[in-house]
Amino acid sequence: MTTFCLHNEDCVQGMTKLPAASIDLVVTSPPYNLGIRYSKFSDRADRAGYLHWCKTWAAEIARLLKADGSFFLNVGASPANPMFPHELVLELRDLFVLQNTIHWIKSISIEEKNGQIVSRGHFKPINSRRFLNDCHEYVFHFTKSGGVEIDRLALGVPYQDKSNIARWSHTSGRDRRCRGNTWFIPYETIQSRAKERPHPATFPVELADWCIELHGVSRVDTMLDPFLGIGNSAVAAQNCDVEKFIGFEIDESYLAEAKRRIGAQASLPAGQAGVSPAG
Repeated sequence: MTTFCLHNEDCVQGMTKLPAASIDLVVTSPPYNLGIRYSKFSDRADRAGYLHWCKTWAAEIARLLKADGSFFLNVGASPANPMFPHELVLELRDLFVLQNTIHWIKSISIEEKNGQIVSRGHFKPINSRRFLNDCHEYVFHFTKSGGVEIDRLALGVPYQDKSNIARWSHTSGRDRRCRGNTWFIPYETIQSRAKERPHPATFPVELADWCIELHGVSRVDTMLDPFLGIGNSAVAAQNCDVEKFIGFEIDESYLAEAKRRIGAQASLPAGQAGVSPAG
């Protein structure tokens, strides 16, 4: 059973109170500075100031992360601002090694051999003479050394050509290969954003699930999300039976939704295996 420590607090201030080298896994998605309307956060900082802020909270993550820990950072861009994810990676390069770059595919269309076009997933359409619809985001896998072992086959898929099972010695006779760095994870269809997804920028629970599984479920004792939002990473921690989950969220309404999502455990009084008090 997962123990939750959820804080209604600025993450930079909150993380300074945690002991160094105490976190096995971080899965998070910060505000992208693209003008998204949050209820308690201004997403319109100047570029230099925003990147400096990112360096500040990322430095705390670097202090907290264990030597063999993983930090999965989900960031997106806009068609008019495509360099943002790469600028952020460059800003963090003296804190972490970029070990893997994962492409989260939200929507895809594939032409089958019979000529039929199959489309799956969800995207936000744009009306533009210059830009394509943006159907993907990045998940950057940072580590301290670049040499952290991962469970490649935890997300494995069967070989399409079964002759590869015998052809490659590393298969050991198993019909399972590494999925690779393209992850097709669509959003669940909802009827009401206000009731079912009351947050302007979330990643699916399954995305966080896969990050946990890729790092190795058995190696995650303590997981952190400094930008908790409505708690999809916390739900994933619960799904994977992570021992302890720590989250920070400055918006009390988002935090309340996160507590609702993880259920009765989040209702225990402070001092028990539940949610810490604000501040």
